[in-house]
Amino acid sequence: MDKKMQELILKELKIKENESFSVEELTTALKLEGQDSFKELVKTLAEMERKREVKITSEGKFQIALQTPQLVGVFHANDRGFGFVTIDPEQPDVFVNPTQTMSALNGDSVEIEITSPAKPGDERGPEGKVNKIVEHNVTSIVGEFEVEPSDLENQGTIGHLVVKNKKLQRYNLLVTGVGLHPVAGEVVTADITAYPTSEKPLVIETLVKEVVGNKDDPGMDILQVVYQHDIPSEFPEDVMAQAEATPEVVLPEEKIGRVDLTDQKLVTIDSIDSKDLDDAVTAWKLDNGNYHLGVHIADVSHYVQPGTPLDREAYERGTSVYLTDRVIPMLPHKLSNGICSLNPKVERLAMSCEMEITPEGYVVSHKIFQSVIKTTERMTYKAINKILESNDEKTKAKYEELVPMFETMGELHKILEKMRKKRGAISFDDNESKIIVDESGHPIDIQIRTRGTSERMVESFMLAANETVAAHYDKLKVPFVYRIHETPKNEKVMRFFETLTSFGIVVKGDSKNVTPKMLQGVLKEVAGKPEESMVSVMLLRSMQQAKYTDESLGHFGLAATDYTHFTSPIRRYPDLMVHRLIRFYEENGVGDTQKEKYAEQLPEITTHASQMERRAIDAERDTDAMKKAEYMADHVGETFEGVVSSVMKFGVFVSLPNTVEGLVHISNMKDDYYEYLDMHMALVGKRTKRTFRIGQPIEVKVAKVDIEQSAIDFEIVNPQNTPTSDLRGKGGNFKRPSNGRPGDKKPYNRNGKPATGSSSNGKKPFYKSANKNNAPRKNNTRQK
Repeated sequence: MDKKMQELILKELKIKENESFSVEELTTALKLEGQDSFKELVKTLAEMERKREVKITSEGKFQIALQTPQLVGVFHANDRGFGFVTIDPEQPDVFVNPTQTMSALNGDSVEIEITSPAKPGDERGPEGKVNKIVEHNVTSIVGEFEVEPSDLENQGTIGHLVVKNKKLQRYNLLVTGVGLHPVAGEVVTADITAYPTSEKPLVIETLVKEVVGNKDDPGMDILQVVYQHDIPSEFPEDVMAQAEATPEVVLPEEKIGRVDLTDQKLVTIDSIDSKDLDDAVTAWKLDNGNYHLGVHIADVSHYVQPGTPLDREAYERGTSVYLTDRVIPMLPHKLSNGICSLNPKVERLAMSCEMEITPEGYVVSHKIFQSVIKTTERMTYKAINKILESNDEKTKAKYEELVPMFETMGELHKILEKMRKKRGAISFDDNESKIIVDESGHPIDIQIRTRGTSERMVESFMLAANETVAAHYDKLKVPFVYRIHETPKNEKVMRFFETLTSFGIVVKGDSKNVTPKMLQGVLKEVAGKPEESMVSVMLLRSMQQAKYTDESLGHFGLAATDYTHFTSPIRRYPDLMVHRLIRFYEENGVGDTQKEKYAEQLPEITTHASQMERRAIDAERDTDAMKKAEYMADHVGETFEGVVSSVMKFGVFVSLPNTVEGLVHISNMKDDYYEYLDMHMALVGKRTKRTFRIGQPIEVKVAKVDIEQSAIDFEIVNPQNTPTSDLRGKGGNFKRPSNGRPGDKKPYNRNGKPATGSSSNGKKPFYKSANKNNAPRKNNTRQK
């Protein structure tokens, strides 16, 4: 490129930056003469365009390329080729059309430029294009090795991979012959050696590094998910060696300096098959009318010291992962089920939080300290519910000495629950499923986990301890770990309120300053009404995700000013870190020197913990979706009653009472031409006015199941029974056909429990009793 020519062009275009010029016009403006000068101009312009110094307009003219700021964000791929880039969580994502992605993969860090800013008042966000892939997110792939004749036509390739990762299923994942040569049907891990390019936008080349096993091996489907999410499934040798060297009993020297609580009546309350018992509780009535609540948590931080192999591995894992019939623990079983588990009638080290609570539910005094405890009894949720709910005489006789304490606990739980509701805590009655599998890992039943008094009581006590610990250390102004749930984004709240208005629901309060109490009021207003489920789903979608941070920003959903995770250090690293910080400040004080020790570490620790939590949630959801699809594959052709859980332009998602969700694609809604009304989140038949909205009862048939893609397709049974409405009119009210709702059966009763399912072939419904093959999750999973 001619440097002098380049300078002349830039000078001319900068003077008239808002104008564009053809090659001929530039030749005249620059006063160039001769064929050679013309050729050099064309050549220089081409090179400058490649370097983005000039740009070509739609008329084919040249214009100065004004330097736009290069933004870096995370690319979120869509199965249809386009994607969105998140630059700032507080700002709308940037849309990137399929031709502007530079073949970026899901999760890649990319550099983009905005080509079309968002217009004021327009719901659509900005548009942009990817200029550079800064860092690839996906570097390895897990899949089943297969060989097709077409694979061998590509030089150097020996087959391809079939993967469960939906974001990669559109790509041709070729396996090169450089690495291992697996046998067809084997599940392998492979490193990516060549990413998609503009010439081969749907081709990824890989090199096999490890053979995991055969696709037909029991449990291989879940193991694929584990590998796909890069979750460690084996503990390194040095970690196991340290675990094995850990004492199995509390040593005399370990009790020095701790408060001895071994004479107190303490109980653990968990599911019947839990093995890692990390919280014990006690309660009694005080002479002044207040209540004493003791929450005593396994002191894992005593055994997992900073800088050790155990600590390194626990940090990397971040959390235990619960996958249908197995648990991938954060700590080796020697600790989690042994010395760190508060097993009955044996001494254990604990971190204790004792609280004095008023009859109104407020903590007026507290103590946080290291202790030695000995639990009196290992109680189960079932047994406590028999005592507090059923007044079961046999169970009460068995635990006669403890029954008065359980009754006091029940009183205190009601007080704490009432207090949380009074301040505005939002309670979602979301159903959680429990997938039962046989010995080969095949799902044979899906149950709804029911939460009785005991489950909610333990939750109340854990929440009280978490808030008390967080408030204590926030008041001290020392570096600490917090669990936060920020206020919903204003645009999502506004959209939620606008949708409520279309259904005749008026929200009291200022929409620009939303409070938990306002949203709690919305749920209260729709309780027991047909739109209750719809409103609950929409509210959940408008919320932000909870996360860990070193700043106490409060917990919106709980309406709590301060909140942390203190109560599950066996299965969550943030809780372990909280215990470590409590010990450090207790032993070293809270001066400036002490504050400096963890001040710089905590942001990285909390960010990593949030990422590992998200990884675990994604793996759990993928596993559940896969197993639910496998279960429903045995029910193809059967009919069930469900509820519309979501409405999109392309169809209706339907949720069954057992939490299985499937899609009625719009192409299968052949009784009418359906239009999507965004404001109402509804599909309306153009001719019949049949309307589908969230929360609406519906009867469907299982049409098709794709286990590999975890996809379930439904078809609507008796579409003529669908309620009608004219949402474009003034009223917009539903009108049901004279023959009532499908089958005249409700999918849920007034208590939110699933009604009996139905099947067209006369088989029993799928709400059966439990078996013992299911891996339990701890009480209330993640405690908000």
